[in-house]
Formats: sequence, C-alpha cells, structure tokens
Amino acid sequence: MLRALVQIVLNGIAILLVAKVVPGIHYQGDIWYLLLTGLVVGGINLLVRPLVVLLSLPFIVLTLGLFFMVINGALLYLASFLLNGLTIDGCFPAILGGLVMALFNWVIRALSSD
Repeated sequence: MLRALVQIVLNGIAILLVAKVVPGIHYQGDIWYLLLTGLVVGGINLLVRPLVVLLSLPFIVLTLGLFFMVINGALLYLASFLLNGLTIDGCFPAILGGLVMALFNWVIRALSSD
C-alpha cells in the first residue's frame, strides 16, 4: 500500500517536472489534483500499457525499442485527455514528455533500493 502511494506521488512529481521542462505541456491545479494526475497516470500504466506493448511488439522489435517513446507519448496524451488540468499541444510534446517521464522514473529507480 505504501509503495503504491509513493508511486502515485512520484508520478505526480514527474508530471510537474514534464510540465516545467517540456514546452507544449501545461499543468494547472493544486497538490490534490497533482495526486489525482499521478493516480490516473499510474492506472494507465498499470492497465493500458501492457496491452499496448503486447499489441505493438512487432513495431518495438522492428524499431529496436524506439517505438516505446511513441507508446509513452500516446499514454501521456491519453492522460491529458482524461484530465482537464493537463494539456498537451501536439504529438511531439507528448513524445518528449513521455521520454522525460521515463528518464525520471529510471533515475528514481536507480537511486532507490528495493
């Protein structure tokens, strides 16, 4: 339970970082909406991402894994579609935002111990 709450908070921080770093991604809301955003992003990654990765496995293999950036961008765009406070201005900011979120999660996992 605690691990899930930490992941929600980290997803919220990642969204806030993406909104500050990537031009074309905008976030409006308070801390509670940020936690809701983290929950929605976590839910999308838990429920939708495995199916999308499975269905796009040939593209992932063909592009040597670069298609993961497109998947991350599409899932981030889906989160912006579900949330009013998160707006993405196009495809390129979504892909770049997905890349920044993936890098953030990678750094957090590298620095933390299980």
